[in-house]
This record gives sequence, structure tokens and C-alpha cells, in this order.
Amino acid sequence: MTPSKGLFLKKGNNREIEIYSDADWTWSVTDRRSTTRYCSYVWENLVTWRSKKQSVVARSSAEAEYRALALSIYKGMWLKRLLKELGITGTNSMKVLCNN
Repeated sequence: MTPSKGLFLKKGNNREIEIYSDADWTWSVTDRRSTTRYCSYVWENLVTWRSKKQSVVARSSAEAEYRALALSIYKGMWLKRLLKELGITGTNSMKVLCNN
């Protein structure tokens, strides 16, 4: 009974997957594990996001960022496969952005 409620997905001209990734190094003083954060956009629409503690203690900020980036790329590849299985074409490129 709520037809006006829901997610609005716009049709954008940008036909690529964009992933933004970040990690903080040892923000938690109790367990010293870094937190990975990422979000992904498909055709300019936010479709996934996540924030999770890493399973191991990183020895440097570069290692923490690398782990976050690796997870983000893995999720981007999964999205590309999913779109291909659904028969959606035009997603040839994937842009991955991180701050380090």
C-alpha cells in the first residue's frame, strides 16, 4: 500500500562501475585492527556499501589500504559478473578510487 516508497534508480550516461575504498589504520586501541570501508556505484547509482573490521592486524597504513582495495576490487568483479549474467551490457570498465 506504499507505491510512492522505494529506491529511485536514475538512468545515467556514465556506464561504468565506480568503487570508492578507504581504510583506517589501527583506529581501535582495544584490538588494533583496521576498518575497511567501501561503496560501489553502478551507472551512477549506489548499490553496495560496507564498513567492517579487517580480520588481521595490519603492520602499516599501506597494508590496511591494500587490504581494503583488494576487497573492493573483488566486489567490483562480482558486480561485473552479475551484470553480465543478467544480460546487461555496456559495463566494460571499472574505476576504483582510494585514498592513501
